Amino acid sequence: MLCLRQVCLFTLRHYQARTLSSDLLLSQINSCTHEDEVFSLVGRNKARLSEKHVGIALNMLWQLQKKRPLLLRTTDYVRNHSQFLTLCVLAENKVEHMEDDVIVDTLYSILRLNVEHHNSLAEVLVTEAWKRLERQVLLSLTALSKFALCLYKQHRHLSPVIGKVAHIVDVKLDSIQDIRILSVLMISISDVISQSFRDRLLHKAGQLLEEKDEVHFNYAKRILQFLQNVKLKYHPLLEKCNKIFLKSASHLDIHSISLIFGLYEQLGFENAEFRLVAKQLLSETVDDYYYPETFTKLFFTLGPMAGSKVRERLLVTAVRMAEEFSSHQVLVILKTMQKMKCRNSSLLKKMASVLHKHLDNYHVLQLVKLAQYLLVLRCHNLELFAKLKILLLGFLKSSVIPADTAAIIRVLAMLPSLQVEEMIINKAAAVLPQCRLHHLNSIATALVKWNHYDQLHWQNSSELCVKLLQKLNDCGFQRLQKANDLNLLLEELTHVNREWCEEVLGEETMAMCQRLIDQITRANVLQLSFFLIKTNQRCASLLDKIASVTVENLDKMHPFEIYFILFLFSALNYDPPGNEQFFENCIQHLTSNLGCFETHHLVLLGHVLAVAGYFPPVLITRIFNVSFLSTLDAQLEVLSDTVKQRVRSRLMKLNRAVCLECPEFHIPWFHEQYCQRVFRNSSSRINPLRQHVHRLLTEILGGSHYARISVLTPYYYEIDFECLLDENKKPLSFMAQNVPLDDMEGIRWRHDIKDGGRKALPPGAQRIALEFLDSKAFSKDSRHLKGEPAVKKRHLEMLGYRVVQIPHFEWNSMFLSTEDEQLEYLRRHLYGLQ
Repeated sequence: MLCLRQVCLFTLRHYQARTLSSDLLLSQINSCTHEDEVFSLVGRNKARLSEKHVGIALNMLWQLQKKRPLLLRTTDYVRNHSQFLTLCVLAENKVEHMEDDVIVDTLYSILRLNVEHHNSLAEVLVTEAWKRLERQVLLSLTALSKFALCLYKQHRHLSPVIGKVAHIVDVKLDSIQDIRILSVLMISISDVISQSFRDRLLHKAGQLLEEKDEVHFNYAKRILQFLQNVKLKYHPLLEKCNKIFLKSASHLDIHSISLIFGLYEQLGFENAEFRLVAKQLLSETVDDYYYPETFTKLFFTLGPMAGSKVRERLLVTAVRMAEEFSSHQVLVILKTMQKMKCRNSSLLKKMASVLHKHLDNYHVLQLVKLAQYLLVLRCHNLELFAKLKILLLGFLKSSVIPADTAAIIRVLAMLPSLQVEEMIINKAAAVLPQCRLHHLNSIATALVKWNHYDQLHWQNSSELCVKLLQKLNDCGFQRLQKANDLNLLLEELTHVNREWCEEVLGEETMAMCQRLIDQITRANVLQLSFFLIKTNQRCASLLDKIASVTVENLDKMHPFEIYFILFLFSALNYDPPGNEQFFENCIQHLTSNLGCFETHHLVLLGHVLAVAGYFPPVLITRIFNVSFLSTLDAQLEVLSDTVKQRVRSRLMKLNRAVCLECPEFHIPWFHEQYCQRVFRNSSSRINPLRQHVHRLLTEILGGSHYARISVLTPYYYEIDFECLLDENKKPLSFMAQNVPLDDMEGIRWRHDIKDGGRKALPPGAQRIALEFLDSKAFSKDSRHLKGEPAVKKRHLEMLGYRVVQIPHFEWNSMFLSTEDEQLEYLRRHLYGLQ
């Protein structure tokens, strides 16, 4: 009986499809130019409307809306029209007779008209489409992608029907040749796919992007959204998408540009060339955005890279428009102000004033972010912070999600004048066993701060806090000891603050990583390298394994991944087995793929290799080129201040290294003015340690004129002390050498810094650089010198110094606890008697 019914339904649909091609009513619906014409036809022909008419009518309503600009659409009017309700009822009654594609088109149309996701017609259409998928009815790939997108828009990310769609995509993946269809499907099924399926999708997307000469930028945006959904910074696809955006730049509007910037930010990807193009496009039209929505997107995109004049215009407009901003837009403006390091008092006061009416609209994590933005921007509105505190405490009382609880506690600890209630401590205690490592870190940071600043005021509060911290530490140890998957462990460690991790869990964390060493693969080697860079850990077994995995997978790794791995070895000054072969293989791969690097990344790469003692000619000649440096200057203007300062500093250091170590390149020293500006703006002063040691040196050498303090060498290295000894190791006076002694307030400037204003020393004399090395010069819990201090020693020796480095662990040891012992220690090192 059921089979007969299905045959009848199929026959009926097939018959209607044949007869409707000449249907006059269908032609009339398709010819409508306004929604009212569609509604008029529906009202006059209710009895004649078939499922085909209904589907076409609903689709036409969306197509008419689609033609209008976003701000001129009238979806509310359409949804509330009586004939729209009629169409919905008819569609619901006729859904079983609809063609497969009509079901999907109808669902898509009503969702684009902003019908509620759980509207009864939407539910019926989804159910019917699902039934057909279960009966192995094969939707076309176009219909399948549109259906998947509808499910995604309905927030059915994890529903069984999405799982069914994902299974079909898995089976049919090789036959998909349309990047538009694939990109929609990738976004829609991103929450229900395995890692191996994800990798197949990435490979397929890369293939299709490579094969097509022209790809619409919307498809590239979807690829970015997929990467963001799966939280993967996959450089090959990011670079392909970026090229598409650059090629389509003239067609991008503010909505697309701001979306791309937002996705790049979330993925941790920054492309200076695209930012430069976007800045130029948006700066030319900065006065064209009068609506809060578009202006907020302009402010978010252009603000952090705008010049002073454009920046001022943006701030003035934001103040004027503040009352019109929605709660979300206020959040975006404050977030952007933080990125701009903008504490404009007028705008900040206006935002604080406007926030009062929006506070109740924010969910818990938005309130947490809001509090962070206001604190960083140094907002002084105590009334606003008082309201924030009340709302956050309310969310804390009802919170059952460990991540939310930890986030609230972390931000409560940042609020001014908070009297810590016992409820907060009890809530923290209750949630500890369920917390991940970074949640424990947030709670630990708050507890330590409250206890330190005496903000716990009930009876036995300090004792309770200490017990809770111990319980928290125990939970951290237990979580580490239960770890059996390196990927999951690294995912947690990525978000853990250095201080708590190092002080409490440092040894146990490294021990666990070593126990899981066999799980280090090409997929997680980069994340492990990031962790070791962050924690400054020089673990030989892990570093050797990283080197081994890198060499084995060199051809499969993106050049940017190799750069970060070399950064690890260069920064820690570690030589893996077969060190030269390891570096040479990596450098060969990198220099063959320099086109993968942005201009400023090439500078960073050059510096990393220089610290390790490598100067590939193809890279050095490319960087020290007038055209390259001009491009670099232009692109740095659109990057963040932090990146800008880092790149300029690395370029100076690379210039210095090339001048000293590779004179055959004939690269001039062109950082004189830069170095003078940096040192003038620095806060270098004579600290108590330098004063104390200078007094000891004066006693050893026989006078203050035998030792210079806080000296700038040629090429702008700063050293703690400089001394001169003749061939008989007797001190030479700087006054006799016509060299001025630096005063005790800081560095004295000389205009001839490249040669240091130094005249030649007498035959056999020594110029000694005495350097005190603090803990930053060494790896964590190690006496091994890191890369930068090692390079400084190498360069000072090239400049004619005998370098004496005094490690902190020797100077601060019990063996040098008295002044006499310190004098003897310095005397031995100065005269080379040790």
